[in-house]
Parts: sequence; C-alpha cells; structure tokens
Amino acid sequence: MSRLPPLRLLTTFEAIARHGSMHLAAARLNVTQPAISQSLKALEDHVGAQLLDRSTRPARLTEAGEILARAVREGFGRISVAVEDIRDMAGLGGQQVTVSCTIGMATYWLMPRLPDFYAKHPEITVNVQAPASDLPHLAPGIDIAIRYGTGNWHEGRTFKLFEERIFPVAAPALLERLQREGIGLEAAPLIHVRSPRNQHWAGWEEYFLARGIIRERLTGQTFTNYVQAAQAVLDGRGVMLGWRSIAAGAVREKTLCPWPDGELDLGTSYFVTTTQPVSQSTNEFTAWLSENAKKP
Repeated sequence: MSRLPPLRLLTTFEAIARHGSMHLAAARLNVTQPAISQSLKALEDHVGAQLLDRSTRPARLTEAGEILARAVREGFGRISVAVEDIRDMAGLGGQQVTVSCTIGMATYWLMPRLPDFYAKHPEITVNVQAPASDLPHLAPGIDIAIRYGTGNWHEGRTFKLFEERIFPVAAPALLERLQREGIGLEAAPLIHVRSPRNQHWAGWEEYFLARGIIRERLTGQTFTNYVQAAQAVLDGRGVMLGWRSIAAGAVREKTLCPWPDGELDLGTSYFVTTTQPVSQSTNEFTAWLSENAKKP
C-alpha cells in the first residue's frame, strides 16, 4: 500500500477541516454528503486512525485529524507557492488577484461564485485570504479588501458592493415547532457568535434593542465564527442572526428559514476597496464582483 493517500481523499479532508463540517464540505465541493462520508472513511482506513469525532455536535477533528490537517494545509500551501513560482518563471505572475475578506464572506458568498469568474477569466488566478480580524485591511500583497461596515475608509478606491440585511434564521423543523408552540424570539433558543476579534457585527443584544423585543436572558450556545454557528443552526440547535452574505444561499436552498417579518436594516453594506494603481486583473475582478452583487 502506498504511504500517501489518493489526492482526492486529502482534498476532501482539507475541505472538511477548513469548513468544520461534512455538510458544508459537500456543498463547497458540489458532491453529496454520503460521498464526503465515504471519502473520509476511506482516508481513515488508509491512515489507520479516526480523523473526525462524530460523537460531538458539531463534529470535531481528533488529535490524529489535527495532525493530518496541519500537514495537508502545509503541503497544499507549498504546492500553491510552487505553482506561483512556475507562473512567475513563465511570465504569468501578473495575472493574479489577491482578495482579503472575512471567513464568512469567503465561505458563503465569494467562493461559491468563483467558478463563474474562472470560466470567464481562466487566465487570472484569484487568491483568497481570510484574516483573523473581522475587518480586513489593505496590506502589502493585497489587491482587494471586501469589508463590512459604513464605508468610512480612505485608502485606495472604495465602492459599495451591496447593502446588507440582518434576519434571524433557523432550521425549518425548529422554526415550525417554535411557531406551532407559540414561542417567539423572546424565548427561542439562541445561537451566538462572539469573539474579541469580531467587533463590527451586531449581536442579539443590538437586534432585540432595535426591534423593541424584551428578553430577560440571552443565554445560548456561543461560537467564535459564523461557520461553526451556521452548522449548529443547520443541526436545529437554535436561532442565529443571519446576513444576506452568509445565509441567503441556505435560505434559497431551504436548508434554513428566515424568521417571519424579522428582517432589520442596520444601514450597513459590503464595500470593495482596491489598491492604487489598479491592475487590469483587479479591474476585471471588481467588475465581475459588481455584476454578481446584482444577482440574488
């Protein structure tokens, strides 16, 4: 038996580790969840150890899984660098764009749309970076920053991508049960996203205040990023605040349902800031972003 597993198994495992769930990995790779499960089982058989602890919700990487995930990320990273070096040698290094945005924006809005960009511009490579902060900045090596807020940025050139909306979302079965039992948002189980690095997003406190809803206790499950929180909501564990950029796809697919009459406009939007001067590749990408922002 070869010591190295098939590349397709490692690619699948990397998607599971990056997105934090087999459900999301299946959606991003455009395959069924049983196919993801089969690939993971085949990889576990190959390495001789369990890589994902399926007894937890959401499932988490085991110690062996963490070791392999670090190795796969490092290996794919080295391959990516090597490809860029080869492209530079071939004189193609200028045909690339590096984009910085939050992990939620990257996972739920940008990445699912990128195949369309590649189909139209196969000569341009798009590098996506998701920094720990919820407010990506332009930095050396970054061509475009996609940021959420009011647009009060002064570096580079900034334009509005789309207006953002906030609305509570829940799994269909949970929402149906809460409505059947007459349970409103003042008593529904909540899912929170809280992190010292996420300071620019409204939480349940701000939502209830803006809607005039009185709730004595704001207890509930808490996660540090939207990807983990979204999985808990998909599992029916509570209601979370959804955003157009994060929840719209799941709502269209009916895996999540918006709370009736729950939408709230906070006067915020997503903005695109580009460095100056702007390359032709960056112009092509920002034009594509503007075109896709108009689509549902």
